[in-house]
Amino acid sequence: MRVLGVDPGLTRCGLGVVEGGGGRAVHAVAVDVVRTPPGEAVAQRLAAVADAVEGWIAEHRPDVIAVERVFAQHNVRTVMGTAQVSGVVALVAGRAGLPVAFHTPSEVKAAVTGSGRAGKEQVTAMVTRVLSLGAAPRPADAADALALAVCHCWRAPMLARMAEAEVRAAEVAKHHRARLAAARRAR
Repeated sequence: MRVLGVDPGLTRCGLGVVEGGGGRAVHAVAVDVVRTPPGEAVAQRLAAVADAVEGWIAEHRPDVIAVERVFAQHNVRTVMGTAQVSGVVALVAGRAGLPVAFHTPSEVKAAVTGSGRAGKEQVTAMVTRVLSLGAAPRPADAADALALAVCHCWRAPMLARMAEAEVRAAEVAKHHRARLAAARRAR
């Protein structure tokens, strides 16, 4: 599975592609950060991010896009920019026919470091180690994008099995309810 991880941000948007094999084997394909100038109009900045993501999709052919889920922060401007970039990334992915998976920061940290409260340096160190990189990806947005992709590679099989189990459980429950209703009618 090839995953494009996106750490959304209006000033710096991290992009990282990771290839996952069986089990926990993963390797980095590419990583970069898209920067947009704060003095530019928001529409132009969002268009620049959209163009970059479209280019990465065309070049790296991911199977899925993993995006960090927007979470509440004290800085409303930061949250707005992050949410806008997330929406643009989801739109670009949808137009390309790619599924989008959202992961919370604590899910990503827990998957990569074992602790949902890990700091940025710990995440960067583990991403560097897990992907056998020669140097730590900088800035942190680049490391976070790779961490998102790794998290999805590791979590996707479990999430798929859980979804299948929920479908089977719903089918069994429906069948059981039908049998109960039939038994009540027969009385």
